Amino acid sequence: MSQHVSVRPAALWAFGIAVSLVLTACGGGGEAPGRGPAGAGAPVPVTTTVVQPRQWNDSVTALGTVNARESITVTAKVSEIVQRVHFESGDEVTAGSALVTLSGNQQQATLQAAEAAAIDADSQYRRGAELVESQLIARASVDTLRAERDAARATVAEMRANIGDRTVRAPFAGVLGIRQVSPGALVTPGTPIATLDDIRSVYVDFPVPETLLARVAPGQTVIGQVAARRGTRFEGTVQTIDARIDPNTRAVMVRAGFENAERLLRPGMLVEVRLQQAAREALMLPEIAVIQVGRDTFVFRVKDDDTVEQVPVTVGVREQGLVEVVEGLEAGTRIVVDGTGKLRPGMTITEGSVQEAKTPPADEAGAAGAAQ
Repeated sequence: MSQHVSVRPAALWAFGIAVSLVLTACGGGGEAPGRGPAGAGAPVPVTTTVVQPRQWNDSVTALGTVNARESITVTAKVSEIVQRVHFESGDEVTAGSALVTLSGNQQQATLQAAEAAAIDADSQYRRGAELVESQLIARASVDTLRAERDAARATVAEMRANIGDRTVRAPFAGVLGIRQVSPGALVTPGTPIATLDDIRSVYVDFPVPETLLARVAPGQTVIGQVAARRGTRFEGTVQTIDARIDPNTRAVMVRAGFENAERLLRPGMLVEVRLQQAAREALMLPEIAVIQVGRDTFVFRVKDDDTVEQVPVTVGVREQGLVEVVEGLEAGTRIVVDGTGKLRPGMTITEGSVQEAKTPPADEAGAAGAAQ
């Protein structure tokens, strides 16, 4: 027991010596270089830049869908058998071109009967008109004959219109889609025969948030790109802005028109549109220079003595790795771009690089070697 009590003080004394050596090698337990009180330690290598205004084009980006200037699904007005089809899938047709002729034998026979009745009614009226001048019949009888003649003529016109409905024509010039009927098929009102689209020019409808509505106006240039034509830019103009804002999405629909002489844009295509804005001057910073902590946004400003301080800023648009500073900075201010993660207000910096900052200073490396 007495032997154990005499050894313990010696062990504590050896442990104290070891702790003292470790603290000496680590710089006495003080703050690490660059992390101590303001201005203490070696300068921290960072990358800086001087803020200068630059020309900037705001843009609104959205997704829209291509629509033909005129677009319909061709259908028949009556129920009848297809007698002849006058087109093939993909044909370009002019306005008034016959597309499908339906069977109309019964209507033709009815028309002939109506025409014969109209001729007879006209003859009866003419004869009555001659007799009334000779005062052989009453004028009221002539009026009746006139009414019968007019009714017969109306019947003929109706029958001709009915037969005209047996020929389906293109209401405007355009490109036909895939043919949906064949000779002998029975069609009814609403049966699709083919699609017809006028794509010499197209339009694209796309939503714009109401917060950006002030930036949109008719006549502005719109640049569109589609996945099917990578690298091809389609240029159009804003034609109209919808009168209403969708209360669910808080967005307004904007319609842009595009010339499509080469038929590269087709109805239904998804288009990425970019609405170009007028150029303006803005303070644009690299996005990595702006630090966001909770609701606070700030940058590190470099003072004349190469120390740094935090400056709260208000940011605007973010695009292409840049961010606009609306408030908090002035042109000519020097700020830290890269290496902000190891800075604290009051630290001293030196122009360097992130790689240099990760390499420990020579005196720190030597102390670490001595500790080993």
